[in-house]
Amino acid sequence: MTAEPKPILVFDSGIGGLTVLRELRVLIPERHFIYVADDAGFPYGGWGEAELNARVVDLFGVLLQAHDPEVCVIACNTAFTVAGAALRAAYPQMRFVGTVPAIKPAAERTRSGLVSVLATPGTVRRAYTRELIQSFASQCDVCLVGSHRLARMAEAYIRGETIADDDIRAEIGGCFVEEGGRRTDIVVLACTHYPFLANVFRRLAPWPVDWIDPAEAIARRARSLVTLPATFTPISGPDPAIFTSGHPDFTTRRLMQGFGLTA
Repeated sequence: MTAEPKPILVFDSGIGGLTVLRELRVLIPERHFIYVADDAGFPYGGWGEAELNARVVDLFGVLLQAHDPEVCVIACNTAFTVAGAALRAAYPQMRFVGTVPAIKPAAERTRSGLVSVLATPGTVRRAYTRELIQSFASQCDVCLVGSHRLARMAEAYIRGETIADDDIRAEIGGCFVEEGGRRTDIVVLACTHYPFLANVFRRLAPWPVDWIDPAEAIARRARSLVTLPATFTPISGPDPAIFTSGHPDFTTRRLMQGFGLTA
């Protein structure tokens, strides 16, 4: 009898990683997933680097022992840019797929040379983000826009709450730059929560831009690391969703059900 394959663990500070889980399920339908939301620590944008690093590494010590996944997907730019190297050093037997701002594809696609990165303040201030710009977008003018409120807005929006257009405009307005007859033509969504609001962003944008969502690229990378069976066997039944607070509210539990998860 063939042993059941190990699950894939998807980790985020909140529910933004569901945008990545959605793509993972499309590309790897043969696997079960475990979704972990560190809602007790959400949002990560205001954490100090040392404290957040220690928190994430400690959490994974518990998660890996409890669930023994084949691959871990860190579906959070802030968590991975801060703790990715420490996770790989602490748990060398585990394969981690990280999320970083999609600056390289943005630099390849832009025609105007004006690119914006919409992120949490934590991701904006990381040296990792500036190193990506220097390595892959040195020929571009890159505007880093850090939002303190947008991750919470995205969580509220996907739970069915109404968010005022003016509040969203205030958060994304800095992404739109006009300079020397050029305009921003690419905005990188450097937080996995933000794609929940992508249609709203498109509606409120002062001019059309290409909004880059990294979820599909993350899913492709995860698939490349997973050992797939010789014959396709579809997976049925819900996957678990774990919240570090231990107390997701009714609206959150209902949302998880919509994504095929039980909390």
